[in-house]
Amino acid sequence: MKSLIVCFALACLAAVAQVSVPFPTGFKSPEVHDDHRVTFRLNAPKASQASCFGDWMPPGTSQKMTRDTNGVWSITLGPLPPSIYIYNFILDGVAIADPFNPRIKLRAQTSASLLEMPGDAPQLWQTADVPHGTVEIVQHTSRVIAGETRQVWVYKPPGYEAAKSRRYPVLYLLHGSNDQPAGWTQVGGANFILDNLLARKQSVPMLVVTPFGHAVPFGSPRELQSKNTAILEEYLLKEVMPEIEGRFRVAKGRLNRAIIGYSMGGGQSLQIGLGHLDLFATVGAYSAGVPGDFETRFKRLLDDPKGTNSKLKLLWIGCGKQDSLFARSQALSEMLASRQITHVYRPTEGGHTYTVWRGYLEETVPLLFKK
Repeated sequence: MKSLIVCFALACLAAVAQVSVPFPTGFKSPEVHDDHRVTFRLNAPKASQASCFGDWMPPGTSQKMTRDTNGVWSITLGPLPPSIYIYNFILDGVAIADPFNPRIKLRAQTSASLLEMPGDAPQLWQTADVPHGTVEIVQHTSRVIAGETRQVWVYKPPGYEAAKSRRYPVLYLLHGSNDQPAGWTQVGGANFILDNLLARKQSVPMLVVTPFGHAVPFGSPRELQSKNTAILEEYLLKEVMPEIEGRFRVAKGRLNRAIIGYSMGGGQSLQIGLGHLDLFATVGAYSAGVPGDFETRFKRLLDDPKGTNSKLKLLWIGCGKQDSLFARSQALSEMLASRQITHVYRPTEGGHTYTVWRGYLEETVPLLFKK
């Protein structure tokens, strides 16, 4: 194992070494054009191959870049719809972030780059001339997770500091595999979505809490990964929720709590939320990794639709039709419908990307905590 790690590290260093510095005069990457196309460039005169992958492409594919006489590789792609996209280069077989782009997509492991394609009209996920909330990073030591220092990102709505007596409902917003709590802010634009919906009077003020969803190290052996959700559940219920409710002005009770997530976080939201309807009245799953034992795990809820429906204020499920997890979400919806469990099911176009999840957040936030 150590030799494999060393070989991978040397390959990464070799790839980075081929990216020459300084960059040529006038060099720009990415360069967004008025027609919504974008040009990517990579200054690597010693490289023999280079390609570009963006999350709007099918997984496992990439587009070959061409090299000019100065050793600059480039490609122009699009047009692309308005969104924030994740992309990277593959340089002689090694995936790297764009060395010229300061907007980095941090992950549990590896990194990539971010491309923002603006729209002709303002988008909910973009900053606007409206009152803004703040995002606070809370660090604490977890007893549940082996004494680790963990980060929790917390969105506070505009006016939170001034409204000293007001208490706020909480949306626990979970991220997916190989992501970090920063993802929902830096790529998902969750803070701006909340700001803009509030300014339009389409939602109620709320706190949004995103803990780090990898309770075991990302990339651990399968037998350890299988324990991730159970450990996260204990961590969320025993440490994160008490920390948030002790540090912030939180409205108590299940009607003031929602739990929603995408991918891995969607599966965690289903398992934790439906497993604790005494704590959560709203559960949402975007492109979820639906638990394989869902029907047996939640047999009691499925066998009592009247009782379950009385506890659920909202059960919201969505997935892109081009997502590899689409069949699992569709099967879950069909099962719930056959057992007369009230829920919203939203199949849409799109793959396993923040472009899809951002749209789902825009749709679900206005439904939360309405009296």
